[in-house]
Amino acid sequence: MKKVITYGTYDLLHQGHINLLLRAKALGDYLIVGVTNDNFDRERGKLNVRNNVLERVEAVKATGLADKIIIEDYVGQKIDDIQKYNVDIFAIGSDWEGKFDYLNEFCQVVYLPRTEGISSTMLREESSDKISIGIVGCGRIAQKFIPETQMVDSVLVKAIYDIDQCVAQRVAQENGIEYICESFEELVGLSDAVYIATPHLCHYPQAKYALEHGCHVLCETPFVLCESQAEELFILAEKKGLVLLEANKTAYCPAFNHLITLVKSGLIGDVVGIDASESKLWRKENLRRELDPTQAGGSMFEMGSYPLLPIIKLLGTNYRNINLYSRNNENGVDIYTRGIISYKKAVSSFQLGLGVKTEGNLIISGTKGYAYVPSPWWKTDYFELRYEDQNQNKKYFYKWDEPGLRYEIQEFVSCVINNRKHSSRLKPAESICMARIMQQFGDKKNFMEI
Repeated sequence: MKKVITYGTYDLLHQGHINLLLRAKALGDYLIVGVTNDNFDRERGKLNVRNNVLERVEAVKATGLADKIIIEDYVGQKIDDIQKYNVDIFAIGSDWEGKFDYLNEFCQVVYLPRTEGISSTMLREESSDKISIGIVGCGRIAQKFIPETQMVDSVLVKAIYDIDQCVAQRVAQENGIEYICESFEELVGLSDAVYIATPHLCHYPQAKYALEHGCHVLCETPFVLCESQAEELFILAEKKGLVLLEANKTAYCPAFNHLITLVKSGLIGDVVGIDASESKLWRKENLRRELDPTQAGGSMFEMGSYPLLPIIKLLGTNYRNINLYSRNNENGVDIYTRGIISYKKAVSSFQLGLGVKTEGNLIISGTKGYAYVPSPWWKTDYFELRYEDQNQNKKYFYKWDEPGLRYEIQEFVSCVINNRKHSSRLKPAESICMARIMQQFGDKKNFMEI
């Protein structure tokens, strides 16, 4: 049997892709198609892929031309795949002429003619209606968000609003934003979507208003601090046919998603424990809002969504019990919180410090081994799977583009363009679960002050 392998992004699958697959299949008896993972395009500088990797795999599968479909995850994988699958021919489009000659050492390399007059880039340009985003709130995170939108195709920051008009004017001038709005209502009227980067207690009313008036919503963490509010907003978004995403940057980061996939595939066995921590030692003058009790300040509300993320992604939303322990400052705001979450067959813990420092690692314990992600794990670019036999240990390296907001922007835009109401990377049920835990903390249920 003669085996052929080819690779591609296969974004907006078109006749040119199908022709290339037909030509590759004609070279042998068995065709393996490698679909590049999302991070490959991120490493090329722009996040211009419209379909996520699962959508692209399904599109290739639907052609009926591939005997086997694999995911291309890392540089150098082509050699590994050729040897692993005993490949006879490596086939690729002629626009890569000469670039893969080094593979002749392992198999025959064939450059296939491309179909003239069609490409994914051309299709994206032809359908490049910009999604106009309005930004509410001009704090630290919003000022990082704006330049990150330039790394994603089909998005334009059109308008901005902040209760401090002087700040809004400065940010707009620095970033070439067309409209400086005098109200949130005006912002919504000018925008296809809104990015909510205001203090926590503003999230619910602003998200509700935007959804009611036909705007997609990307809302900063914590999404809301009440379970019923989270449920209400997701029901409203579904009813209106709009996208509603929580802007948890780690949830959309390539390395974190690969970690979750590997752990769920059973490489470290059954997960029995997760320990996640995050802490920051900022100067108090930089933490006015974060330590303000009237604005839902404190370590739990400010940072809790991040260590809760791997726990909920891997162990689920149906936990048995949560116990919370906090140390407050003189204003009654928690500067340190520790939580213990028990499940039927697992237990997890998280630590948060805002003015208290702890090691910011993520450790996922399994029956066959464990996953270790060093601090700062929420900016995942490297992790290890470790075993009793250290010869089996594996290390995984990824590129993290600081400040990491482009990943959530790309996912949000992809959902809007492809009429995909939810993201598998942070599902509504998971955001609702986080809101439930935030509410328990606010209600001081199963809570002890230390």
